This record gives sequence, C-alpha cells and structure tokens, in this order.
Amino acid sequence: MAQSPMSNVEAPQKPEKIHLPRTSESESLKKIRHTASHVMAMAVQKLFPGTQVTIGPWIENGFYYDFAKPEPFTEQDLKAIKKEMVKILKRKLPLIREEVSREEAERRIKELGEPYKLEILQDLEAPITIYHLGEDWWDLCAGPHVETTTDIHPKAIDLESVAGAYWRGDANKAQLQRIYGTAWETPEQLTEYKRRKQEALKRDHRKLGKDLGLFILSDPVGPGLPLWTPKGTILRSTLEDFLKQEQIKRGYQPVVTPHIGRVDLFKTSGHWQKYKEDLFPMMGESEAEGFVLKAMNCPFHVQIYKHELRSYRDLPMRLAEFGTVYRYEQSGELGGLTRVRGFTQDDAHLFVTPEQLDDEFLRVVDLTLFVFNTLGLQDFKARLSFRDPSQDKYIGSDEAWNKAENAIRRAVETLGMGHFEGIGEAAFYGPKLDFMFHDALDREWQLGTVQVDYNLPERFNLEYVAEDGTRQRPVMIHRAPFGSLERLIGILIEEYAGDFPFWLAPVQARLLPVSDEQLTFAKDVAQKMRLVGVRVEVDTSGDRLPKMIRNGEKAKIPVMAVVGAKEVESDSLSVRIREAGKQSQDLGAIPVVQVVERMESAIANRQNFEVKS
Repeated sequence: MAQSPMSNVEAPQKPEKIHLPRTSESESLKKIRHTASHVMAMAVQKLFPGTQVTIGPWIENGFYYDFAKPEPFTEQDLKAIKKEMVKILKRKLPLIREEVSREEAERRIKELGEPYKLEILQDLEAPITIYHLGEDWWDLCAGPHVETTTDIHPKAIDLESVAGAYWRGDANKAQLQRIYGTAWETPEQLTEYKRRKQEALKRDHRKLGKDLGLFILSDPVGPGLPLWTPKGTILRSTLEDFLKQEQIKRGYQPVVTPHIGRVDLFKTSGHWQKYKEDLFPMMGESEAEGFVLKAMNCPFHVQIYKHELRSYRDLPMRLAEFGTVYRYEQSGELGGLTRVRGFTQDDAHLFVTPEQLDDEFLRVVDLTLFVFNTLGLQDFKARLSFRDPSQDKYIGSDEAWNKAENAIRRAVETLGMGHFEGIGEAAFYGPKLDFMFHDALDREWQLGTVQVDYNLPERFNLEYVAEDGTRQRPVMIHRAPFGSLERLIGILIEEYAGDFPFWLAPVQARLLPVSDEQLTFAKDVAQKMRLVGVRVEVDTSGDRLPKMIRNGEKAKIPVMAVVGAKEVESDSLSVRIREAGKQSQDLGAIPVVQVVERMESAIANRQNFEVKS
C-alpha cells in the first residue's frame, strides 16, 4: 500500500530532562531571588512615585512583591520595570545589612510614609534588620541577599505577570497588586525555564481535557467541581477497574460509605477540631445533631471494623473504597483537576496486629510501586513525612509516634529505597511515606501515600481478640496509591500530553473507511473489536481520508486503521499507531484477526498496541 498521509505526523517531543533547582534547594538561588524582589520594588517606586511596598519573598520558581498602587500595572509597565531593574543591576550596588532599634525603624518608616511597613514592624522580633540597596532604597528584611547587584545576571531575570492579592491574605483588607518574577543563576537556565513554561501550556490538562472532551468545569455547578463526560468517565473507570482488580488479588475487601456523617464522628477522629475551617458548613441546628460532607473516609472504615469484635485470625483486614470526599478549598487555590473541592480517593485502611505491621507496610509499598510502573510513572522519590516535635498540631503520645516513624524507616531500609525526610509533613494523626513524582516538565507532585497510625485506633477504642484471649489494640495503615483520581488524571494528561497508552485511552481505535462501500465492513470489524473489550469508533463522517486522519491525530487516537477496497478484499486493516513522545508508525496491512488478537492482548496486559515478529 502507498505511504499513508499519516506518515508525516510527528508525536509531541518530550523536553529533555534538565534540572532547574527550586529555591528551597539552592542557597545561591535563594539570595538571587530575594535580592531580585528588592531590585524590582526599587524599580517600581522609582518609576511610579507614591507606590507603597508591602512584602516581597522568594517562591520556589522566582519571587513576588505586593504593591499598593491605585492604577493597575499594565504589560507596558512590566517591560519598563524590567528595563529599570537591568539598569539597577548594572550599577553594582552593594547589599548592606543594618541592625536598628524598633524606635529607629519606626521613625524611618514614618518618614517614608509606608503604613504597611509599620504594620509589618509590629510583628517583628528583635533584632530588627534592614537591607539597603546602595544608598537609594531599603526595606525591612531578614535576608539572605547577594553581595552586590552584579551577582545577578541581567539576562537571567524576567517579570511574568500581575495578579490581585489581599493584604495579609484577608479579603476584608486592602487589595494590592502582586508582580511575579523569576530569576536564575544563568541566562541558559532562564531560557530552559521559559521553554518549559511554553511546553506546559501545550500540555495543560485544562486545555487538553477540554480539547479531548474528558471533563468540564462549569460555573453554574461551582468552581472545583469537575463534571466528567462519557470519555472522561471511561478513563476514570479504566483506572478504577485496574486498581480494584489488583486489590482483589491482594486480599482487599471493597466497601461503600455515605457522603455525609455526624459531626461527632469527626470530633472523635480529631478532624473537626483540626480542620473545621476546611470542611463544608455543617448541616443541622446544633453540633450535637449536625452533619457534614465527609472530608476523609477513614472514620467510616473504622466503624465498619468496629461493628463486631474481631479476632487476630481476621487480621489483616483490608477495606478499600473509591470514596468521594469534599473539602472547602479557597477559590484562589483551585486549579483544574489538581486542586478541587470534590475528589475521589483510592482509599484503603488496613487493620493489623503490631506484629503484622512491617510485612503489611511492605506489601502496600509493593502495590504502590506496581501501580506506578503500570502507569509509566518512573521519576519519583520517597519522602518520609514525619512530625515536627516543636509544633503542637499532632495528636497522640511520643511513644506512638516513635513506633510509627520507626516502622516507616524500617520499610524503606529493607527495600533499599532512596528517600529523604520531610519534617513537619506528617498528618496530624501519624507519619507518612509519600511518593513525590516529577513529571515531564520536572514539576513535583505528591501521588501515592502510605500512613502508619496508632492514634485513631486509640481514639475510637478499636480492639481485637489476641491469641492468648486478651483484648489488644490494632494498628491502622492508611494508603492511597493514586492519591486522588482527579489529580492523577490531571497529571497523566500532562505527562502523556494527552497521548494515553493504548490500554488506558478512552477511544483506543478508530476505523477510517475510504468510501461508503467499505462502511459495512468497517462496522463489522468494529463489532468484533468490541466483543473483546476494545473501545473503537468508526468514522462515518464521509470526509476525505486526509481529513479523517487529521481528525484522528487531533483526537490522539492510539490506533487508526484505513479500510479501503484492498483491505476489504484481503480481510485486513492498514494500521497506524501513535505513542506519546514517539514518531507515528505505519504498520502496513495486517489481517483483521491478528489486529483483534493483539488489541485483546494489549488490553489484558495493560500495554500499548505493538508490532510482533
């Protein structure tokens, strides 16, 4: 057969893996970005006299400063500010640290007419430090900073955007203007950062989700509450079925729990006291009789365990649920599927004896790694999320926390797994092993998590009958390999740039009949595929073949098959496959029976449709 018009279509290229350090990973970047924020504020006040400054910290990919200015900043203003920043950098101004008394700082601030700085000063503890940019500008600051402005390359900075921001994050206070910027050690890093931002726009799951018809964000329904279309629902169901089948093999028992529960249930667990502001408002006239939308599944699973007395012979008990939970995230924190108000967790809670804890924890980690491997998520690291002893947000005894943290340490050491500790990242009731995934653009996401919990069994008075007949307390393991379906799907859309693996794609194959004469054959083949579980469509548009091919590529269909007169005569299909990050491949004519067999095998083994010798 002649070369198909599909042969000129190229798959999207994955960006090369160049590490761009986050600010928290680099003392050098911390100084550069902190200083760049001061340089920006100095430039703003020179260009726009009367503008008041508030705070200007570094953030993980750059910096920002909040300004009080009546007129909004424009794109032209940002260009002028950046130009002025370059002039300041080239002046080789020293960064000079000065300690002053509170009274002296107050005097100087009043001279400048900066009321926001006065409010900041009230919250500062001694010593009060000021950083000067040469002799022209200063601000209250604890540092750190570079020595002189020439330590920042003028071609390694950029201003990115302007956004609104309330003073101190309080919607009842003044609205300010926040200018975001970025700064790097070298111009090459800035170029790479910009390239990744452009690539991120192409991969943005919100845009691709709309283009591929996977989900809808509807303002009448409400922000942070995605609606799943038929194709998106197939994607969700495929992921759910994959994990459900694997869990059954590993001894998990499925359960279903309500979407609401009594306030008292969450008081016992401690969630009401710790996260009341993050829950949706209570329904009912009093807390004694009130109900709330559930924000977590664990108290419900505890009740299933507790409804009858368990024996040591019943343990481990592994209860699993794809349970939808609701959290009242602030509107400014919402983002597509990665931060929503209603999301479905692949939640499971395991009730084990203390002697079973280590072995069961390893089994959970094994399941999590199996899930990641199947989904092609390879670039991750393990974070031991432990408590910060200096904080009082945790419940339970030191003994319980030490036992739980030691169990997690033993697990990663037994597995020889690379890891790092995240002090202060623990849940309020127990430490966690979190899997931090880096996507195709080297952004970090938390996906799977495994938690050891001695505290909820204590608070709910859980028991089992031990071998010696005594009543003992079980240990709980909380685990969610996906984390949440919404966030996982958002990440997968961007990781694959919408080109899902064959087994996962909402539409796995599309048949392209060249004319109406081949339509009946194409529909018969499609039915054979459906009988073995293939999600297949027949293009009945009547368009010319090149347009059908372009539409299939745009829809990112993994397998397309041209059906012409020769294919009907030979009972074959001319197959073309695409795979994320790879060149589209023309496989030529393949007998229908072989195509169907390969598709059935690929689905069963969760693989791509591949050529076999």
